[in-house]
Amino acid sequence: MLSAYKGLAKNTAQLYTLFGLANLVLAKQRIFALRAQIAS
Repeated sequence: MLSAYKGLAKNTAQLYTLFGLANLVLAKQRIFALRAQIAS
């Protein structure tokens, strides 16, 4: 039973990491888009 919780915690951590990275990528795209608007 304990191993199931370990697996669940690992999956949750992976999920948070994935969403965190995706968030960084999206934020980077927004910053570049804003810079392009300001430059033009």
